[in-house]
Amino acid sequence: MDGQGATADPQLQHFIEIESQKQRFQQLVHQMTEVCWEKCMDKPGPKLDSRTEMCFVNCVERFIDTSQFILNRLEQTQRSRGSLTESMSE
Repeated sequence: MDGQGATADPQLQHFIEIESQKQRFQQLVHQMTEVCWEKCMDKPGPKLDSRTEMCFVNCVERFIDTSQFILNRLEQTQRSRGSLTESMSE
């Protein structure tokens, strides 16, 4: 095999992209769980008290907000670098 067949197959590319997205999502969930657990869980018990529950809710919401902010910022940086590169090549 010359290696081109694997990269030229659109179904395979689509499958790899979906699996990569799943992996990134799982990593994000794992990281969020770890951060929020360390921040909010004082002592494990049979059920969560309202303070701990609110801490988890706020932690998850802030984690999502922060992640979205970082992604948006990275996209802006990429776009500005792309337009800078295009203007320099003209």
